[in-house]
Amino acid sequence: MKSHTIIFRRLLAFAMSVLLCAGLLLLLLSGCAGQDTRPVCTCTVSISCQTALDNFDRCKEEKQALLPENGWILQPTEVTCHEGDSAFDVLAQVCREQKIQLESSWTPLYDSAYIEGINNLYEFDVGQGSGWMYQVNGRFPNCACSDYTVQSEDVLCWVYTCDYGEDVGGSAAGD
Repeated sequence: MKSHTIIFRRLLAFAMSVLLCAGLLLLLLSGCAGQDTRPVCTCTVSISCQTALDNFDRCKEEKQALLPENGWILQPTEVTCHEGDSAFDVLAQVCREQKIQLESSWTPLYDSAYIEGINNLYEFDVGQGSGWMYQVNGRFPNCACSDYTVQSEDVLCWVYTCDYGEDVGGSAAGD
């Protein structure tokens, strides 16, 4: 008698688990789960490594073949984003959509994202002062990309610097 009760309880637990999983799967497939309901906005995003081409002789040999001939990893492209997205969120989204490699890390000291590499071009690949910076509407914000909240119609330009920002019109400390 007790064994029948145990078997019944186990079968009931199993059936409830299956129903729960099926319900979650249905929710995911219907598009209701995780749907972003924030208002939509648009911005323009580009990714340039022109300075790496300008300093080709300083570029690590194994990275030279990765540099696009025209210096554009992504030419200016209109992107749909959501109110409240950061410059980092938009970069991650566009890289995912365009299948562009992106590597970043979270810096706990500053509580922010740091861009290590885009399209397999990393900091220090073209000298000690090289790495990724970003501009918004022609200016270099004095904050991390994960701290800048994108506004509708912003123009975000990710640029590779070979001289701590001096060669792209900014500096590592912000402009």
